[in-house]
Amino acid sequence: MELVLRPRAVRGTGVRAVILAAVVLTAIAGCGGSPPSTESVVRAWSQALNTDDNERAADLFARNAEIVQGDSVTTLRSHRDAVRWNSSLPCSGRIVSITAKGQTATATFLLGDRPHSRCDGPGERATAIFRVVKGKIVLWHQTEAATPPATTA
Repeated sequence: MELVLRPRAVRGTGVRAVILAAVVLTAIAGCGGSPPSTESVVRAWSQALNTDDNERAADLFARNAEIVQGDSVTTLRSHRDAVRWNSSLPCSGRIVSITAKGQTATATFLLGDRPHSRCDGPGERATAIFRVVKGKIVLWHQTEAATPPATTA
């Protein structure tokens, strides 16, 4: 005896509604949602830098991102440029404050040694302005370090 399975004909609006809902949900899930927040990108960059993961740090930079340090402006034209630039940073940076609004964040870091290099200013603070578009850093601008609030004795 041979058993043959044949699909049954599907009838009715209830089944069609379920199929339509499944198609719509699949389409929505495929859209990928919204990009990460500006603050989360800055925090991810800091974490990658602090663990000496220059590849991961570079992944967070857009092609042609601009780096501003004093009078120097550098354009990271490729992923390789971004890896090189992140590798060249001598210090790690623990975020001590961050403010974000829209695509812009300002973060202040407490500097320390990196696994591959000694920091030239351990214990000092450094501040950078980040502009993030679609989850990628398009501008990293080092500014004067924010000074901590004065304490009264």
